[in-house]
Formats: sequence, C-alpha cells, structure tokens
Amino acid sequence: MRPTFIQQLQAAAAQNDSMLCVGLDPDISRLPRGWSGDAGKFYDFCAAIVDATADLAIAFKPQIAYFAAVGAENQLEKLIAHIRRVAPKVPVILDAKRGDIGSTAAQYAKEAYERFDADAVTLSPYMGFDSVAPYLQYAGKGTFLLCRTSNPGGDDLQNLDLAGGEKLYERVARLAGSSWNGNGQMGLVVGATYPQEIARVRALAPTLPLLIPGVGAQGGDADATVKAAWAGAGSCVINSSRAILYASDGADFADAARRVALETRAQLNAAKPV
Repeated sequence: MRPTFIQQLQAAAAQNDSMLCVGLDPDISRLPRGWSGDAGKFYDFCAAIVDATADLAIAFKPQIAYFAAVGAENQLEKLIAHIRRVAPKVPVILDAKRGDIGSTAAQYAKEAYERFDADAVTLSPYMGFDSVAPYLQYAGKGTFLLCRTSNPGGDDLQNLDLAGGEKLYERVARLAGSSWNGNGQMGLVVGATYPQEIARVRALAPTLPLLIPGVGAQGGDADATVKAAWAGAGSCVINSSRAILYASDGADFADAARRVALETRAQLNAAKPV
C-alpha cells in the first residue's frame, strides 16, 4: 500500500533535501528546437525533465490543461507511470483546479486518482464543501484548495471582506485547517507573490502543506516565501515550472533544467529557518 500523500511529501523532502516542486506544463510552442509544435513529443520532453530532476524534487506537478488541449492525455498517463518508475517516492500533484457539484466532482476525483493515478489534485473550493467531499473519500489522497493565488485577479474575490471581519481567503484557510480536512490530507495553494498573506495562511493552518507557485518566472521572493510558509519537512511545496522547463531550447534542455533546479533548491534551502 502506498503511503499517504502527507507521508510521501515528508519522505521526499527528507530523501531529496527539497522543497522544490517541478511543474510539468509542456507548451507546444516552447518545446526544444526540432520538437516545437509537435504534441507527440510531450512525453519525451517531460520524461527527460523528470529524469534530470528526480533526485531534486519534493513533488512533480503536471498541469492537465496543457495535455488535454492537444489531446495528449494518454501521454500524461504514460508520464505519471514513468514518474512512478524513476522517482517512486516523489508524489504527483495533478494540477487541475477542479470545482463542481458533488456528482460531477466524484467523476473528477475518479479521473485524478484512478485514471491518472495522482497522489493529490488541486481544487477550487468556491462551490462549497459538497464539491470537495468526493475527493476525501479516497483514503490517503491529497487535495490542495485554491486559497490566495498569485495571479493579479485573485484580489477580485479572495481578498473580499466577509461578515465578522475576515477575508475570503482566510475563511478558506480556516476551514481547510479544521472541519473540511476530513481525511487529514488537505493543503492550500498560496502564491509566492504575497509573502505577508502566506504568513497569515500559515497562522490559520499551521500544519497544512502549502503549495506555492510564483517562484521563478513569476518573480516571487524565495527567501520571503520560505520564511513565511515553513512549518517543518513537507510543509512547503514550492513550485517552479517555466524557469526549469525552458532553461534551454536546445538539445541540452534537460541538463539546463537540472542546473536551474539545483540552483532553485539551494536557494530555497538557504532560506529555511535554522
């Protein structure tokens, strides 16, 4: 039996001395020279990145839309199976940001956990708990709720004031840290561009893992991010996608990806509280 998602995060953090999550977002227009425009090369490209970073990552995070948009879901299945072979102790987070009514959510959960064999999935919580509950029926599987995201439009809703004085993102964090966390495997997505709000989320959910995009190409401050989010091994899952994937557009793309991943891991570890 596979360990729970939280156990996998903690084990991968210790094994690879890492907080670095490698995002797998294959943009058909940015593949290496000779492969650009060829969706049939998604698996080859991403598998090479996995091979180059398997000993550096706390998790891999494939973004389903990049595969589905070009009909490459079968390559995503093959890619996750490859991760299982070459990095069996590194969990897979399927970045899908699903959010729908309970009966449909049950099908999305089946897609994530059974078809793609992911260890965790990203979800939008804004339809309420019944849209999240079907995922919690899978013992040991993880969920990451969108909480305070790094995109500029996140302010439109997430930063709204609620009756009682808390922000909407604070309510999400509080619920995830308490009554919604039915299987004990829940985490939160918080953008690296808002370190003060990361600290607020950490205060409201002191034990939950935080999946943090925005370090790397999006310009998030790695040092401030780690200091705000750190709560022990496995608590920080800090994602970098484009900076690693597209470090080179030549035949050396995998070597370049490894070099950037090594630099990013070292930068994150240097910021870890003593």
